[in-house]
Amino acid sequence: MATITDKNTAVVTGASRGIGRAVALRLGATHHVVAVARSRPQLETLASEIRSGGGSCDAVEIDVTDAKAVARTLAGVRADVLVNNAGVGYMKPLLELSSDEWHTMVDVNFNALFHVTRAVLPGMVERGRGHIVMVGSIAGRSAFAGGSCYAATKHAVMGFSESLMLEVRDQGVKVSVVNPGSVATTFSRRDRDTSWMITADDVADAVIHAIDTPPRVLVHRIEVRAAIPKKG
Repeated sequence: MATITDKNTAVVTGASRGIGRAVALRLGATHHVVAVARSRPQLETLASEIRSGGGSCDAVEIDVTDAKAVARTLAGVRADVLVNNAGVGYMKPLLELSSDEWHTMVDVNFNALFHVTRAVLPGMVERGRGHIVMVGSIAGRSAFAGGSCYAATKHAVMGFSESLMLEVRDQGVKVSVVNPGSVATTFSRRDRDTSWMITADDVADAVIHAIDTPPRVLVHRIEVRAAIPKKG
């Protein structure tokens, strides 16, 4: 799977659309991108766009909740950057939330962080360098009605990220978490006014800012939200 290249390699999950796609396109200018998602057609479109801009990209169709598939597919990938972006949300009261919806959010939003990070982190530690960025949410430090599971998974992302940062920073690996507020992507309800929200590119800017810091600097946590929230 891996393309031979002189560039540093960036693995981006949830890369087929939204924030992940925006991040992958930005990283494509400076890194070889390993774009991970479940949608092959959208991944191929992304890879073509990166290549047309002079970059290189491997499109990797995989379900990040499948631990064995993740370990097998990412084995041997020398990741310099990992952006854990894959996420899903069902916003509804607990009594309306199905067991399948609950487990899907826990598996995609949280368990997948372990699977993907566990697959690429050993190589970073061995080489003494690397940067892992989690795309979390402002919901990771707050609560809202209808967010009993989603907010819980994003709180878990925060605990995971800070604990991992403390574990690996002495080994040359940085860990950052970018927490967006409301973002105008397909993640938002179709019937919702998104004109006031930040964009996927705005979040990608924050991710790149964290990655582009000098070796002596670690930006561990970034919160990015709309400057003027929707009234009412």
